[in-house]
Amino acid sequence: MSGLNMNILLLFFLLSSVAGLAQPAMADTFRSEGKIYVVVGVVVLIFAVLFAYLISLDLKLKKLEKENKKS
Repeated sequence: MSGLNMNILLLFFLLSSVAGLAQPAMADTFRSEGKIYVVVGVVVLIFAVLFAYLISLDLKLKKLEKENKKS
């Protein structure tokens, strides 16, 4: 591996370990205050919108491919 790839990999592992240490305390706080449902709802909403966008993009691409085959 090149030096740049190793630095990126090291940075990724460093950031993921720091984020992993902060999550349990934050999750406990959100759970105790009842805000965990809001967080889960927002995450689900983001994934649903992203999924719908990808489906619409796929349908548009299929339509363009059909038009391209006819030409």
